[in-house]
Amino acid sequence: MINAKILVVEDENIVAKDIQTRLKKFGYDVPFIASSGAEAIARVTEIYPDLVLMDIRIKGDIDGVETARQIHDCYSVPVVYLTAYADDNTLARAKLTGPSGYLLKPFKERELYTAIEIALNKYNMERRLKENKKWLTTVLKSIGDAVIASDINKCITFMNPVAEALTEWRQADVLGKDVEEVFRIADEETRSLIESPIARVLELRTVVNLPAHTILIARNGTEIPIDDSAAPIQDEHGNITGVVLVFRDITERKQAEAVRQNQTIQELLVVELERLNQLKDEFLNTVSHELRTPMTNMRMALQMLQVSSTVDQLQRYLEILQAECNREIDLINNILDLQRLEVLSYKLFCAEPLSLQDWLPSLIQPFKSRADERQQILKVYLPADLPLILADRTSLERILSELLNNACKYTAVGGEIILSLSHISHQPRSSQPVSLPPDISDGTTIFTISNQAEIPAAQLPRIFEKFYRVPKADRWKQGGTGLGLALVQKLVEQLQGTIQVESGNGWTTFTVQLVPLVTTSEQ
Repeated sequence: MINAKILVVEDENIVAKDIQTRLKKFGYDVPFIASSGAEAIARVTEIYPDLVLMDIRIKGDIDGVETARQIHDCYSVPVVYLTAYADDNTLARAKLTGPSGYLLKPFKERELYTAIEIALNKYNMERRLKENKKWLTTVLKSIGDAVIASDINKCITFMNPVAEALTEWRQADVLGKDVEEVFRIADEETRSLIESPIARVLELRTVVNLPAHTILIARNGTEIPIDDSAAPIQDEHGNITGVVLVFRDITERKQAEAVRQNQTIQELLVVELERLNQLKDEFLNTVSHELRTPMTNMRMALQMLQVSSTVDQLQRYLEILQAECNREIDLINNILDLQRLEVLSYKLFCAEPLSLQDWLPSLIQPFKSRADERQQILKVYLPADLPLILADRTSLERILSELLNNACKYTAVGGEIILSLSHISHQPRSSQPVSLPPDISDGTTIFTISNQAEIPAAQLPRIFEKFYRVPKADRWKQGGTGLGLALVQKLVEQLQGTIQVESGNGWTTFTVQLVPLVTTSEQ
């Protein structure tokens, strides 16, 4: 982490200056050198560094270990010990302060640099993980559905406030308990107990729904009609590590169904509400799974970091943390983008003249490098006489990038990817003529992206659905959130264009047609 701000705590001036020189050589900022614990704490309060390099034997009333403890407890700044002391008592005391590293003097420059980078990366990953955990916990606590999570042994690991209210158990009292002691369900008509769906989830490794007319028996015996589903929690290797239950009180729904029998209009309203609730349930179930999987992977990586003994192992698990953080951020960003596009009641774009000959090569270059790395062949057919078009540069870049990214992901080694562009002049977009500057074309621009990977015909109608993935796709190898094509379709619609997909004979082709972009005031 170049330009990181590092505080050096060392009472031997020559040694301190030598360390400062080495750190500046690496590109780090060393604004101060402290020689005592009190000065170190004061400097941390003043400059709030990214890292502290701490000698254990320093001047003053408190040594480096006690200084590190106070810095860790009060400011959460990572500390790496640089010391000549490695006796058992010193190591035991130092370990209690939660250090991010421990180097014995004398040490090599490369060892110092590696220790600092690992400490900084570990600290950043832990901070992001805490932020993501806090965000996810807030989401789960704020949704209207009850949520109970368990490990593979069916022991409860989480319960949100809605689940506490329905079961009349507090999370603090049930952590570690068998979930079937808390989540007791029965048939509404016969009152016979029903086995928890968790066992079936662990057996079938898929989502399991409760049968109709199921009631929840709360702690005090209260009976509540519910519906729910249970889904497996999986690690990055596809191994099941637990189960999540999502359920809700459907008392009001059942009352509405009784009223619906006599009122046709109300029946139609209730049907529509149920449809919307189902869409919401499917969305929440999918999002909770997609958010939970990276969090599970990050927790595993952090656990492995604590027991790793080599730099290679540490780096490997840090890379896993980085990838999963990026995956979490991409998912959240895509969800927010989709939400923004779906709720807008006006057109949000910026129409500007765009020269495709000048703009497309820079857009395509990263994908050419990516294709070369995977030994794929990326061909581009760009006519030399393309006119200027009126388009939203940002939206068009997102559309083509998503489609090219998709093509690279699903094309095998040695396969071909083809991007071609054509333009049809004098194609009016409606019966109303469009007034455009004389140097801007009023025709239709057509982009086609083809790649050597075939999608089964039965799956094509669902290809633009949110979170949809073609069955048997290798999600661990290819990644993605299942939102890219949904975003593309929304953006194309926003730009008043069309998108189609065809697949057969070993190829898949996406065709995007765009007409001149006209602002709302011109329509």
